[in-house]
Amino acid sequence: MKKPLPGRSAQERMMGRVVVMPDKLPDDARPSAVLCLLFPLNDELHVLLMKRREDKTAHSGQVSFPGGSYDITDADLRATALREAQEEVGIVSGEVDILGALTPLYIPVSNFNVYPYVGYARKRPTYDLSHHEVAYTLEVPLNTLLHADRKTVTEVISPKFPEVKRKVNAYVLDDGTIIWGATAMIISELEVILEG
Repeated sequence: MKKPLPGRSAQERMMGRVVVMPDKLPDDARPSAVLCLLFPLNDELHVLLMKRREDKTAHSGQVSFPGGSYDITDADLRATALREAQEEVGIVSGEVDILGALTPLYIPVSNFNVYPYVGYARKRPTYDLSHHEVAYTLEVPLNTLLHADRKTVTEVISPKFPEVKRKVNAYVLDDGTIIWGATAMIISELEVILEG
């Protein structure tokens, strides 16, 4: 991750937007950060995802990385990713080594400009969920997630536009869980880096 990032071309392999990308980042775009946490489990590298609670917000019920808005008390966006991961799922910041940052990604539907950080924990995390934000966590073997059979095109409905179905690129898990949108685009960039 110290080399130049594959960036938008890698993200767009799994693009799935419900609102058209603007030509220019809006001045009022909200800076935010997410943590893509990798950890060992059963001798295999896993990635932590979470299912957001159904609450009628822009990303209600979707699978995502822990993360959220930058706060003025945060030293930087890296600190935002760690703080949000602690608040949402109980990840202890001191137990995470940040490996690097991926390419920022703007999400028009919620006006977030997301800065993804990849972290590594030496052991499986102990979770303490914020139940008003998080329904449950998912621990997904990285090799399973990135297998070619996991990629699909599916119809989704955005909580923001419930009357419209859209076809999007997505990852699908064994139990039928769909990972799409910004989360899938971030995973796609990580995948391209790992392929290299």
